[in-house]
Amino acid sequence: MSNRTRPCRHALILAAVLVLLAALLPVRATAEARLALVVGNGAYVNVTALRNPVNDAILMADSLRKVGFDVTLITEAKQDELIRAISEFGRKLRGAGDDATGLFYYAGHGVQSFGTNFLLPVDIALQDAADLSLVGVPAQAVLRQMFSARNRTNIVILDACRNNPFVTIPDLSDNGLAEIKAPRGTFLAYSTAPGDVAVDGSGANSPFTEALATHLSAPGVPIEALFKDVRVEVVETTGGKQTPWDTSSLTVDFQFVPAKAPTPEEIQMRQLWESVQMSHDPVQVLLFLRANPDNIYADDARALLRDLMAKTLKPGESDAEAAKPAEAPSETPREATAEKPAPVNPVQSERDLIEQARQTGTADAYQAYLDAYPEGAFAELARLELRTIENNAPRTDPISKPPEPVAPEKQAPAVAATGMPDTVAFDTPLGIGDPEIATRSIAEIIAGSPLFPPIDGLPDIAWKDKACASCHHWNQENLCTQAKTYLADGKAALAKNHPLGGAFKQALAIWARDGCK
Repeated sequence: MSNRTRPCRHALILAAVLVLLAALLPVRATAEARLALVVGNGAYVNVTALRNPVNDAILMADSLRKVGFDVTLITEAKQDELIRAISEFGRKLRGAGDDATGLFYYAGHGVQSFGTNFLLPVDIALQDAADLSLVGVPAQAVLRQMFSARNRTNIVILDACRNNPFVTIPDLSDNGLAEIKAPRGTFLAYSTAPGDVAVDGSGANSPFTEALATHLSAPGVPIEALFKDVRVEVVETTGGKQTPWDTSSLTVDFQFVPAKAPTPEEIQMRQLWESVQMSHDPVQVLLFLRANPDNIYADDARALLRDLMAKTLKPGESDAEAAKPAEAPSETPREATAEKPAPVNPVQSERDLIEQARQTGTADAYQAYLDAYPEGAFAELARLELRTIENNAPRTDPISKPPEPVAPEKQAPAVAATGMPDTVAFDTPLGIGDPEIATRSIAEIIAGSPLFPPIDGLPDIAWKDKACASCHHWNQENLCTQAKTYLADGKAALAKNHPLGGAFKQALAIWARDGCK
């Protein structure tokens, strides 16, 4: 063989050795691992057989797999099989990484002696209490394997507190299991309190395991709260005869199923609802319900609306006083033509009518309320709703359409030397500001969407592509009232930001100065 071929052969041998070593050494997991050993023993040969442990183990194994555990399931294990399974479980856990979660579940016979708990293999034969440590498997063996792995989270679940099968053996008459002292980072759960006895169950599964399997997949529930829910269910199912027990030395939060992260749309909707909720403004709540009638906050919004409506009654007015017929106001044309009979319970009837109008959301429904209660507690609210409905009626000239050619009499007004128009009319182009503003009239602009958010930080869902008139109940009369404030406050009011820009506010001030025509 030539010297040239030797380096190649040496390289191949070295590569083969490295591959072999990699196969023999434990592999450290790169992601958080979840490992579980599940044991179910019921077909005991020399002591009382149990009906449900195998069913319980199968149910628990399936439930754990669904929440991301790599499960090893063994049933009807003899002593050597149980010891080998625990040892193999510890080896896997040591190779899974510091962030791994280990879980051990056992269903079957378990006994305590001198404060030590033993899990019983199906082939156990015991004549003397002194031999228990020779034929049983100490539960502490599982904890030693977990401790040696140095992983942060371990869970031990023991559904093994049935009646003591060795009551006839002297020095071995204790029922149930003793409380285990576990190393830090361990959660211990028992099917019943230490020293007490759990039932095997009249159905296919024990009450404890059946409840645990039901709650295991609940998203976003910390392990401590989940086992509390299990405890409540078992106490109820067994009529108070069995109370599951748990103890924890966990140092991290653990959930079998983490909570689902909200989508950006869900976050925006929550922010919008929180903003509306804090406003305590019934109009904003009404608009929120109209725009989002089926969202998850709709029930809360309806409840808040009912409370806000009730509070619109005069402060301090009792229901008895509110139920008294009010003094007749000055006669209006509507009242002159029709005299309505007083309802039996004006307060409740009025609330029912406004609630019916709110649910229907039509102009006719709100008008029906005003016909019945023109000066009622919710009259102003109903009028605002009517204006909103009218302003939201379909238009043929949305702001997004290019402007139609205007007649000479509707051309933009002349601009003075100061850069401001001499006059501004409601139906003529403004003539100032950006082209999108300058080429449109006040009437056209308020039917379109804001250019900027009305409130800093307001989510886009609350204002983008929304009609300004819908948000502010703008029509020519209401807008004129607002525009007059710009005249009264002068530079201070004009200096503030506006969703439609500063040029629009300046045009409104000129329009108000000329009588809002």
